[in-house]
Amino acid sequence: MTVPQSPKIYHIIHTDKLESVLTDGKLLSDSEIYKKKQSAGTVIGISGIKRRRLEELTLSIYTDLHVGDCVPFYFCPRSVMLYVIHMRNHPDLEYRDGQQNILHFEFDLHNILQQKIQRWAFTDSNAGSRYFQDYNQISCLDKLDWDAITAVNWRHCKEKKSAEFLIEKELSIHLCAQIGCYNKTICDKVKSILLVKKIPIPVNIKLDWYY
Repeated sequence: MTVPQSPKIYHIIHTDKLESVLTDGKLLSDSEIYKKKQSAGTVIGISGIKRRRLEELTLSIYTDLHVGDCVPFYFCPRSVMLYVIHMRNHPDLEYRDGQQNILHFEFDLHNILQQKIQRWAFTDSNAGSRYFQDYNQISCLDKLDWDAITAVNWRHCKEKKSAEFLIEKELSIHLCAQIGCYNKTICDKVKSILLVKKIPIPVNIKLDWYY
């Protein structure tokens, strides 16, 4: 599969983090969240991997930049991490309430790169592992395994499906193209919060983004 003409990137959060994100007006990296010394809402990541991304894993193209200094995005919805959340049985995952309350934030990659953002990079596999290659040129998107990224049956290629786009420090929430939800109840709740915050992001039920 060739590089999509209009690639999208996705960030997932628990619904109870939405108000905090909207108040900040941006998605924050884990290091920025820790600097705030507050953690509003449910953490859905695996703490050991988060710690490794913050303390050990750096990018080869920016040796001073840890993976945890960046806001992480996948190149697809229905990610491997969402499957782990859905299954509720990973021994190192504290969150056990499944995927229903998880939101997908979708962004258009080319639109993001036209904005004034901090340093950025992307990896050809899971940036929480120790075996990824990283790039910071859009021409290198063909280094990614797009067949793996779009695969529905990904057991044989889960690392390549987990390729990540990383943006240093933060990304404005106002660049979000849409928010995808699991069902009407969550969709209505998100729309209500956005209405109060006066932030006009489209919200849609996207069952095909879930397991």
